[in-house]
Amino acid sequence: MTKIAIITGASRPGSVNQSVAEWVLAQVSTRDDAEFELVNIADFDLPMLDEPYPAAYQNYQNDHTKAWSAKISEFDGFIFVAHEYNHSAGPVLVNALSYLNAEFNNKAAGFVSYGSMGGVRAVEHLRGVLSELQVAHVQRSVMFSLFTDFESFSVFAPTEQNAGTLAPMVDQLTAWTRGMAFVRTEQLATAAA
Repeated sequence: MTKIAIITGASRPGSVNQSVAEWVLAQVSTRDDAEFELVNIADFDLPMLDEPYPAAYQNYQNDHTKAWSAKISEFDGFIFVAHEYNHSAGPVLVNALSYLNAEFNNKAAGFVSYGSMGGVRAVEHLRGVLSELQVAHVQRSVMFSLFTDFESFSVFAPTEQNAGTLAPMVDQLTAWTRGMAFVRTEQLATAAA
């Protein structure tokens, strides 16, 4: 079964990121084309990148990196719940991505974002980072506005129109995730030959 992680993009106490991620999980929980799991970055207690070797070497020295690596390795694809921060992606998510490399290679990703402009600039920046990690990111995305999809900027209450964009994104993501599994299999066969 295809496994897709719904990865939170913030660890700040009181952040609405967790409620958005939980909403995503609730919406996809009845699908039968993939298995979904919520992965909370805060659970891994990742400090600012503190590994002495580049991630591409996979020579991890710290237990928190080894735990993060093992968790990400379990998945075929990802839904990143990203908020816009200073016209970019939140620093906790970018830091977490920077810890690893091969664990993300040749997998697929989609985005659920939010912010004053729907989090679009966060997604634009994440697309660049994920391209370098060899993650195929789908075109469709889900964008929530702090002005229309949150009550008092703090309680997630998505509009029907924006909530309706989740299923098409996940449809595209599950198809791409299956396709990237074939790519990974082909690469393993080529490496073994």
